[in-house]
Amino acid sequence: MLKKIFFILFTGLLLACSSDDPAPDPDNGNGGTDNNGGDGTTGFDRAALLANWADNIIAPAYQDFYPTTEALEESVTAFRDNPTAVNLEQVRADWLNAYRAFQWVSMFETGPAEDLRFRARLNTYPADTATIDEFIATGTYDLELPSTIDAQGFPALDYLLFGIADTEEEIIDFYENDPTAVNTLVYMQALAVNIKTLTSLVRDLWQSSFIASFKANTDASATGSIDKLTNDFIFYYEKALRAGKIGIPAGVFSTDPLPQNVEAFYNQEVSKELALEALLAVQNFFNGTGANGGNGRGFKSYLDFLNTIKNGEDLSTLINEQFDLARLAINDLDDNFVNQVQTNNIAMLEAYDELQRNVILIKVDMLQALSIDVDFVDTDGD
Repeated sequence: MLKKIFFILFTGLLLACSSDDPAPDPDNGNGGTDNNGGDGTTGFDRAALLANWADNIIAPAYQDFYPTTEALEESVTAFRDNPTAVNLEQVRADWLNAYRAFQWVSMFETGPAEDLRFRARLNTYPADTATIDEFIATGTYDLELPSTIDAQGFPALDYLLFGIADTEEEIIDFYENDPTAVNTLVYMQALAVNIKTLTSLVRDLWQSSFIASFKANTDASATGSIDKLTNDFIFYYEKALRAGKIGIPAGVFSTDPLPQNVEAFYNQEVSKELALEALLAVQNFFNGTGANGGNGRGFKSYLDFLNTIKNGEDLSTLINEQFDLARLAINDLDDNFVNQVQTNNIAMLEAYDELQRNVILIKVDMLQALSIDVDFVDTDGD
């Protein structure tokens, strides 16, 4: 009889332990990550989050960006061969189209983009025009050298397409008649080829070898994909978007405003457009969507899963509301940020303040909720 009772109890215990919905193991020797990609503590599916980021947002963003760089190279080549007003207009249009698409990949400075210094090589501004002029004069340059990052990319093309002379007629006259025009056009083409080549490398690596390791690295640790990309995301928002596009030109980090440091300084009509594009890309990524969609798995869903509340409201709601307030503030600015800084810099500072408020919500409150540590050094007093 005792043996029969023991058998029944033991069988019941086995059935209980083989449930279809096992509790996550908080410490299974896998960096705090369970075997199904959960975070090992809350049960959140980190593997599904990484899959959405990689398959639905990041890889497609690079895939969409690449054809714009092809078009840019083709129009630069056409302009090199025949520097007419019509061809100049086409190059400028393709430059802006590619520059806008770049805003959707610029935040993903991880893996191959980090290895290639992708963002720095495509968008370090202000452009060093003295170095560009020297490269053109000598015909000697190596765009792979770190010392050349401010003489290449979209800002360098901005200078050659819009700033080489004061008016469009004078620019056309320069490219048709100036003794240095041939070297300048050759350099312009080298810049366009370099943008396309770098983009091709990053795109191909994301679609082949890197994407699998990125999705597989579900560890809840400083070396895990989520922790690393979260830090990259925050660094981009804080340093490239908030400071680079708004704060630095407005003089937040200097004694006086620096209007010459706006993005697309020589065009002077698209700095707001690029800032709004970048902000939209950032907010979409926060919500788990990209330019072409996504399944909603992102920081918002992670915070909502954790039921993260601040001041009686969902933290994800507060962050999205602050994104919207920042967008309203930027929308109120002049299309030309140079004009804005010079005529009403208070409005630029107010836009900076709205962006800054989300630094606190994302960098402090979100990271604390997700148990992620900051992995970069903050040097601007934030």
